[in-house]
Amino acid sequence: MNIEASSALPPREAMEFDVVIVGAGPAGLATAIRLRQLAMEKGQDLSVCVLEKGSEPGAHILSGAVMDPHALSELFPDWQAKGAPLKQAVTRDEFLFLDETGAKATPNWLLPECFQNHGNYIVSLGEVTRWLAQQAEALEVAIFPGFAAAEVLYDDSGAVMGVATGDMGIHKDGTPGPNFERGMELHARYTIFAEGSRGHLGRQLISRFKLDEGKDPQSYGIGIKELWQIDPAKHEPGLVVHAAGWPLDDDTYGGAFLYHADGGKVSIGYVVGLDYKNPWLSPFEEFQRFKTHPAIRKHLEGGKRIAYGARAITAGGILSLPKTVFPGGALVGCEAGYLNVSRIKGSHAAIKTGMLAAEAAFDALVAGRSRDELSAYPEAFENSWLKTELLQSKNFKQWFKKGRTLATLMTGIEQWLLPKLGLRNAPWTLHRAQADHQCLEPAAKHSKIDYPKPDNVLTFDRLSSVFLSSTNHEEDQPSHLTLKDPTVPVRINLAEYAGPEARYCPAGVYEFVGEGADTRLQINAQNCVHCKTCDIKDPTQNIVWVTPQGGGGPNYPAM
Repeated sequence: MNIEASSALPPREAMEFDVVIVGAGPAGLATAIRLRQLAMEKGQDLSVCVLEKGSEPGAHILSGAVMDPHALSELFPDWQAKGAPLKQAVTRDEFLFLDETGAKATPNWLLPECFQNHGNYIVSLGEVTRWLAQQAEALEVAIFPGFAAAEVLYDDSGAVMGVATGDMGIHKDGTPGPNFERGMELHARYTIFAEGSRGHLGRQLISRFKLDEGKDPQSYGIGIKELWQIDPAKHEPGLVVHAAGWPLDDDTYGGAFLYHADGGKVSIGYVVGLDYKNPWLSPFEEFQRFKTHPAIRKHLEGGKRIAYGARAITAGGILSLPKTVFPGGALVGCEAGYLNVSRIKGSHAAIKTGMLAAEAAFDALVAGRSRDELSAYPEAFENSWLKTELLQSKNFKQWFKKGRTLATLMTGIEQWLLPKLGLRNAPWTLHRAQADHQCLEPAAKHSKIDYPKPDNVLTFDRLSSVFLSSTNHEEDQPSHLTLKDPTVPVRINLAEYAGPEARYCPAGVYEFVGEGADTRLQINAQNCVHCKTCDIKDPTQNIVWVTPQGGGGPNYPAM
């Protein structure tokens, strides 16, 4: 039974707003805050609603994170007085190139500007998000946590007219259970999508309105993070460490971070570009190996791991940035792909783009417009400091397709030498032609990687890691990890690529069970941390991530 198509179901109730925002992350909340700020300044009555699929704002937020406060200072010049949780200023930068046993530190005078963090803060982006939600509610923004936007609604002209939340209380077989509740329709004059990287609805909108036409294919990374409480004697508040090299080979894009936050905590994480070729590679295991390096383990030994999570990162940069407006709405933040991959920073870009979209929407609403294109938003981006910043890193990811040695050299030229010569935008442009899923090569072309077993002190397995993410889904609900063709995982992915699903997923969702003709892909959807890696990296694009029932997924307290 297709529950959406069932004529026996009652119609959905509808609520009307001036602006509906999908996603209560930094981009979505900044949009809502700026709209209400303008409404109060100009004496306008403006209704703003934010939907959040997590159990609360911040529950699904995961980032390193070193935060550039530039955009926050524009949104709230008095953010310090308001108690924003930017508590630990960066005190020192360290950039390491690792081989299997050694580490070479780049002298500070040679560090490009993108790796310098003076004036930035080590934060929990989840805490920052919760604080932003408090500011939004104080400005009379309606925030609905635990409600997943499951469907885009269109009016008769084809313009976006809002979204519908998913039905609740559906059995695994698709039939209504005793606690069934029909989803709600939220109608708006403008709808802003801020779902984060590889947003479920954003992906549909990009396809429907051909927003990526003429752009480079989008590129992604998988970011895996742990939070540690470390030995106080080893804690250096404000220390920011970035690393490249071992354990990845020279042809695989990736790197690591280690941030000494306040309260004796260390955030440590690993990013692997999802354009990697070797299907035997496991980003999760590469991260566990990375922690065993002498230059890294010295920070962690004697400490305790207290949290874990993973999330995809939209890393294509300005050359992959789609058109961000369409009739009735806009894309903001990582939904569109504004992250500056060279700086490993996106929260400032998310806040800034939310503000720009809000200003365009406010002017349109005051002028009596509705459900047209907010062209003033991309025009404002063209004249912003954010575009200038992103242009400087336009080639960063592309150079790494040519190997780490050349990439390191060219990053130095583009981000260190040219700015010293007064040229912030390199006069050359490199383009990408392949999507990440097209980069994976057959298993027969590569050697199998034998990863060491975890010691459960410094290194761990997936399931014990997922436990620390507080991930929870109702077991009796339809799987939100869907297959276009259920025969493809065994017939193609296992046969040709040795079943990469079991390795690229950082949460143990996918496993091949059975033998011979009885082999099948088992999907443990209850483990899913909503990282979206499967939706991106599946070589056949057979896996489609859709929204589960609202409130499910990870619950990150301080990530």
